Amino acid sequence: MAALALRDAPGRTVPTESLGRRLAATLGLGITWQASALYAVAFGGYVAFSVYLPTYLKTGYGLTQTGAANRMAGFVLLAVVMRPIGGWLSDRIGPVRVLDATLAVVLVAAFTQSFTPSLAPVATITFLAMAAALGAGSGAVFALVALLAPADKVGPVTGVVGAAGGLGGFVPPLVMGSLYGAYGSYALGLVLLAVVAAAALTFTGTGVRHAGTRRTPAPQAH
Repeated sequence: MAALALRDAPGRTVPTESLGRRLAATLGLGITWQASALYAVAFGGYVAFSVYLPTYLKTGYGLTQTGAANRMAGFVLLAVVMRPIGGWLSDRIGPVRVLDATLAVVLVAAFTQSFTPSLAPVATITFLAMAAALGAGSGAVFALVALLAPADKVGPVTGVVGAAGGLGGFVPPLVMGSLYGAYGSYALGLVLLAVVAAAALTFTGTGVRHAGTRRTPAPQAH
């Protein structure tokens, strides 16, 4: 299908540098590390919950495999739907504002869920809120890349950021499982998620916001 329907952009410039040099230049950009850290939280959190949510719901709330899987499917579907919406909102109001809002939602929802509230309605609302926020935040990160990365580095930066998201989804299930095995509760793991979201929110509101301000052209006088 791709071979039949897709074409390279006309006038596309083919890079002449080696892969190693291009990768080194990409890793030397601040936006690469900034976006990678944020995507590890946003998309990594989405992946982690997609993997671990059925186990959490079965263990923490006594749901059946089918019931837990159905709720996990709803979480995934909402996150997927919110991803392009996060990108659209980023075009309208800026990716930093979207990230500020979504990370704040994750912070509040994770902290609330650490108390293991009743499944209906509180826990259901917290997980749906996290799904929406993580999905929208993932879309906002790539809008941030498009805004701050040099035009000839958008592809390599996107690749590194995507890899960081995959790694971000690998770690939390291991942490949650280890903490549950040690303490018999998921509360500490969810508190750690809230702490990570708070750190990412602070980072977005300081370093990332300042970088975006530097790249925003000043309005011209008329």
